Amino acid sequence: MILHTVEKGEGRPLALLHGLFGQAANFGTVQKMLAAKYRVLALDLRNHGASPHAPRMSYPGMAEDVLETLRQHAALPCALAGHSMGGKVAMAAAIEAPAAIERLLVADIAPVRYPPAFRAFAQAMQAIRLRPDLSRAEADAALADVVEVPAVRAFLLQNLRFGAAPAWKIGLAEIAAALADIEGWPELEGPSYPGPALFVAGTRSEYIRPEHRPMIRRLFPAARFATLKDAGHWLHADNPDGFVAVVDTFMA
Repeated sequence: MILHTVEKGEGRPLALLHGLFGQAANFGTVQKMLAAKYRVLALDLRNHGASPHAPRMSYPGMAEDVLETLRQHAALPCALAGHSMGGKVAMAAAIEAPAAIERLLVADIAPVRYPPAFRAFAQAMQAIRLRPDLSRAEADAALADVVEVPAVRAFLLQNLRFGAAPAWKIGLAEIAAALADIEGWPELEGPSYPGPALFVAGTRSEYIRPEHRPMIRRLFPAARFATLKDAGHWLHADNPDGFVAVVDTFMA
């Protein structure tokens, strides 16, 4: 599958992969800053943004989407950075095609199974009645009981097209059906990834825990770890300047 891609800048290629319910546009500020030095390609993963929809969302399948798209853009080998679900896709791509990934940056995720935290979000999104007169305020209120943080509600509602024929721009049904795969981590056939790898955690997030490090080091023997202050799980949004500095240092 060829993915929708937003490309900016010139120089060494750096690809960015968003997380669950995100899109390439979420990297707008970060991409613009990094494009001063690098050729930055931000991809919409399958069932997200402007990319095609598909019934399955396995990590090997999504990794192949990314590799196929970057080949088409003549952007391989490249540095690959992914956040959350996109970080798992990036890890899978690095293990499946290590020669194609010059270095790997994983933002606030580990190669482990996580609790089903997003299932309630998906159910609440599916429960919104898509009426022609639906307002953003009504949609926000419909999510409020389940999604308590206003910024997270706004993040989810970026995927809803309002107007005479309101509709989800993402493949919401496909995503909801695939959440068990998205929460997990597959058994991959490839060996460990030998290249440089940096795992970056937000100081206000618990997604990368000390007990995850043995698994990370088994798959990524050269892994290093960093934390980004003043940042939670969406660390590139919480502290874009700090995130860009971490990426730039890693690219040096």
